[in-house]
Amino acid sequence: MTSYHPSESPVMFKVSFNKLIKQYEELSQSKDESVAARAKKVLEIQKPFPELREGFTDFSLLKTYKKEIRIILDDLFSELLTKNEIKTASVPFENVIFNSSKRFKNIIKAAGEGFELKIKNMPEDHRYIIACTTILNLYYGYGLNFKRPFYYEIPDANGIMRFYKILYNADFTEITPSKEAPKITQEDYFELLDNFENIDIWKEKFPPNSYTFKGFVISNIFDVTADQSISNIKSTLIDENKRQDENFMDGFQEIFRSLLGIKDLKVGFSIYNREDDVFERVYGAGMNSYLLNNLENASCSDTLCHWSYNRLLNEKKYFSVSDVEKSFKESEGKAPHIKILHMQDIQSAIFAPIANEDGLMGILEIVSDKPNVLNSINANKLVDVMPFIVSAVERSRNEEENLIEAIIQKECTSIHPSVHWKFKKEAKLFIIEQLKGNQASFKKISFNDVYPLYGQIDIKGSSEARNNATQLDLSLQLNTAKAIVENVLNFESLPIYEQVIFQINNFLKGLENHFQVDSEQQITEFFKQEITPLFQHMLKSCKAAKEIESYFETIDPKLEMIYSNRKNYDDTVTLINKKMAALLDAKQVEAQKMYPHFFERFKTDGVEHNMYIGESITKEESFNPIYLYNLRLWQLQVMCEMENAYYQMQHDFPIALDVASMILVFNQSLSISFRMDEKQFDVDGTYNARYEIVKKRVDKAYIKGTKERVTQKGKISIVYSQKEDEREYLRYIKFLQSKRYLDTDIEIVELQDLQAVTGLKAIRVSVLYHKNKDDKAFYTYDDLMKEIKA
Repeated sequence: MTSYHPSESPVMFKVSFNKLIKQYEELSQSKDESVAARAKKVLEIQKPFPELREGFTDFSLLKTYKKEIRIILDDLFSELLTKNEIKTASVPFENVIFNSSKRFKNIIKAAGEGFELKIKNMPEDHRYIIACTTILNLYYGYGLNFKRPFYYEIPDANGIMRFYKILYNADFTEITPSKEAPKITQEDYFELLDNFENIDIWKEKFPPNSYTFKGFVISNIFDVTADQSISNIKSTLIDENKRQDENFMDGFQEIFRSLLGIKDLKVGFSIYNREDDVFERVYGAGMNSYLLNNLENASCSDTLCHWSYNRLLNEKKYFSVSDVEKSFKESEGKAPHIKILHMQDIQSAIFAPIANEDGLMGILEIVSDKPNVLNSINANKLVDVMPFIVSAVERSRNEEENLIEAIIQKECTSIHPSVHWKFKKEAKLFIIEQLKGNQASFKKISFNDVYPLYGQIDIKGSSEARNNATQLDLSLQLNTAKAIVENVLNFESLPIYEQVIFQINNFLKGLENHFQVDSEQQITEFFKQEITPLFQHMLKSCKAAKEIESYFETIDPKLEMIYSNRKNYDDTVTLINKKMAALLDAKQVEAQKMYPHFFERFKTDGVEHNMYIGESITKEESFNPIYLYNLRLWQLQVMCEMENAYYQMQHDFPIALDVASMILVFNQSLSISFRMDEKQFDVDGTYNARYEIVKKRVDKAYIKGTKERVTQKGKISIVYSQKEDEREYLRYIKFLQSKRYLDTDIEIVELQDLQAVTGLKAIRVSVLYHKNKDDKAFYTYDDLMKEIKA
């Protein structure tokens, strides 16, 4: 008898063999003498012990009457079938087994000491309610279909988990209510139907121990490991959360171990890339590929032999390698997949194609470090499993494609989250029209009555800095080439060498006196068409071979030119853009929390950004001008912080460049729409187009009557046209001066007229800097430069 730990229940259990004894009483009158004799013998053995019929709640008596109970149950537990059948006699819903077949006993013995038998899928909080539903059916006669299969999970002698389904035979049970038990009415029944999870209602209708369960049940148990393993594979693959769990592969391998009955077994996957005809590793916690071993990817022809390639990719059929060591010797180590398995000390393996109508998607790899345990016979068990794996891989591929599209949309287009809702709305309408069979078209996405904000932190004198870097590189390369040719001229006096030196000297004069836009292209062509072929010829016969080899070592292989100073410039610009964009993006997260608005940024020689704010973007009737003013103040403050951040990290860049910041104020609302051809938002209307014209030209504008640019290093320039904008931003500047973001040297200047744009003004004010994040002192730009250079 198994150990008993009583749990709360609506029934009080009385072990009784009354209904079985009644059947024996009927059989004792049988005309078949042997049947009657057997029945009379059982009745005779039971007769001295009326409690076996009346029932008892003291389960210790099961041990007292063990011999008599075994005889009473003999006909239910045939000796001829006891080694084949898995059967028990027990108290339902409780862990009390008092008779069982030999096969059941052997299964429990193989599970090892300390194994506690439990019904796997009967939660403790449901046990009480299931007992109540049994009363409703057996006593009140309701046809509730509450039955669900119950299972035992029992490890075998090898530690492999096996699954057993339990079917109850309740022919020998009786249920009677106590005097205190509430009678269940039709209304009670209907109330219970809608409250399966409400344990309090069930206990109200069926108080603990309010019914007596008299009798016992027979449990017929069946090994359903194969079926349950397939079901577990299906549910594991369907459950998104499970597949992302770090323990996913451990659990997945355990299921396959149960399915194939092999303890030493591992599972791997490789994905087939049809475009490149390569196998690729599956990324995820615990994911391995035994075809690829340590490689990220490999061509199929390098991974499989001709036969196995055709088997998996063309025939889409599995194959097994039952003895890797034997196959390795027979193939003399030339079969790629055998060689890979042998390197990993794998002794047997099964490779199954994950394929649909469109072709191969991947390979399921099952391996073991023992020979012959995996073979073509047990590989047949995969037939029932593969459809679920195929479905999971199809779904995973679709999800991957969706994710790729989402990343492309995020990284390569300008659909900001603040306006995504409108694109989603139009996309749904597009799909509905298609489903109706109509000619669908994506309607224009536009937002009316929104306020624009524009700002930039621009690299000051970027064109001059790049030209200077180009001149230095070209001069270095020309002088190096000139020195080599002059050296060769000493050994081999050819007029052509003098002509080459003459050309080089002309280029050097041009670089020094009047560097032009096409100078770089002309000199580059000169080196590619004349110098490089000449030096390659000289290498074969010239005494200056070492100098020429040294020259080629300094040449960038892609550009075929010296790329040193220009690389420093390009790297600096890239780093500035990356750092400033990252800072602006991080600050934007905070700004969106204040009030949602459209935001986009661009990397040029610096970082530009556009913002639009208004009710049509937020979709809610919540917009107030206060949010516009707040965003303008936020923008000005962030520009100050970006200036500070830049000069604090300037020493980390290859070359020291300066930046200048500008904000453009436009006090009228406008309309924007998404241009499908350019995949970005643009302003609508002729009048609104003025805003775009100003944006593109204003940073190059001069102060009226001078040749001084409006943007200056160390200062923020705020360009505007209306007096009210001036008053508004002076308030912001005064506030930021109090916080020591800005200096007190405010100047208001008029700008020279631009094409089609007149009447622009600018407020310029110096930024106050810190040498580093921990520095509490404040510096103007000039002071900061002195401190840095000191």
